[in-house]
Amino acid sequence: MSESSQQAGMRRGTPVRKPDNFFDVLVIGGGSAGIGITASLLHRRPALRIGIVEPNDKHYYQPAWTLVGGGAYDVTKTVRAMSEVIPKGAYWLQAAATGFDPASNLVQLADGRAIGYEQLIVCPGLRLAWEQIEGLEETLGKNGVTSNYRFDLAPYTWSLVQNLKRGKALFTQPPMPIKCAGAPQKAMYLSCDHWLRKGNLDDIEVEFNVAGAVLFGVAAFVPPLMKYVKRYNINLMFNSNLVKVDGINRTAYFDIRDEKGNVERVAKPFDMLHVTPPQMAPDFIRRSPLADSAGWCEVNQETLQHPRYPNIFSLGDVCSSPNSKTAAAVRKQIVVVAENLLAAKEGRELPTRYDGYGSCPLTVEKGKVILAEFGFGGKLLPTFPLDPTVPRFLAWVLKAKFLPWFYWNGFLKGREWLARSRPQRD
Repeated sequence: MSESSQQAGMRRGTPVRKPDNFFDVLVIGGGSAGIGITASLLHRRPALRIGIVEPNDKHYYQPAWTLVGGGAYDVTKTVRAMSEVIPKGAYWLQAAATGFDPASNLVQLADGRAIGYEQLIVCPGLRLAWEQIEGLEETLGKNGVTSNYRFDLAPYTWSLVQNLKRGKALFTQPPMPIKCAGAPQKAMYLSCDHWLRKGNLDDIEVEFNVAGAVLFGVAAFVPPLMKYVKRYNINLMFNSNLVKVDGINRTAYFDIRDEKGNVERVAKPFDMLHVTPPQMAPDFIRRSPLADSAGWCEVNQETLQHPRYPNIFSLGDVCSSPNSKTAAAVRKQIVVVAENLLAAKEGRELPTRYDGYGSCPLTVEKGKVILAEFGFGGKLLPTFPLDPTVPRFLAWVLKAKFLPWFYWNGFLKGREWLARSRPQRD
């Protein structure tokens, strides 16, 4: 291949071989946030030289994995080649980022390169810390232990649900923050709905072990969720954190904290165990000068600009903004970062603010969803003029049909339907 043809092949998802190691905008991460913000920036400024640092060759639509675990979606429709989703006009640097030198505007890559930038967008997502639960990694995908938080395990969840006719099913939720805070209980509700329809629920003891003290972080949605807890006869165990799994003996161990703060380790047998793993910022973020005291990429929660490095922005699961970590939040954050980054580039005041919007379509049964939409402080931010606390079939259609289509054909293409944010206050 000639050098000219090789250079032409850098765009539209071909890994960069010998690029100029400098970009107008360098994006760390090729997930929902990274692809979405790149597409939106290129819509606004097609001439921008944008590089995306992403080591993986596959891109996943993770919100559908809960549906896969409930037998309502085909897992093969949740994955595409990374080369298919890299926006036209962007450069793909297929390597992992390992460190930052913000004083010199450089990012270090695992292959030894140092990549320069004028502006940096940090959005590598978070890390699933499976290793923090003793014995879990060696038993995932067998012995009745599963998780909808992994592409290859969501189908195993559905297999376990179909085959369980009697016994004990445990569902877990670790300490916050986690991505899609409603996903642990969505897996439980869809499982219970199947067992109810098949006439098996009376013979299955269902227990939800939550490391925190509440069922859901936005109080308005707790009463309708509690109706389903009662409908499915679910035993709620608060302040109960999974710390160890013995898959061979089908026993899970929980540290349970009482009202005085005393902790007792309790062993619980199971026939099915759905685990939501602890989650944290990636190590290369936590160790970097970009991190806050908790390890997340520090930002102003309204402008999403780094408070110490004004040419750096962050969005998605890795940023320190105290919003719900969902793809819906990313959809709103993209507009904020795109407009504020370009304003910063041009020396203008940052025009756009983020209101903390996040959405969690709570699949309480097959065919009905509570569409929870909220912002900072738990303020309800419904898109539609309907009571958001009522389970609806239309919300199910939105979750199971429209949103997956829109993700691949709109979100990742830079289309920003209903994604505007409030103007920045003076």
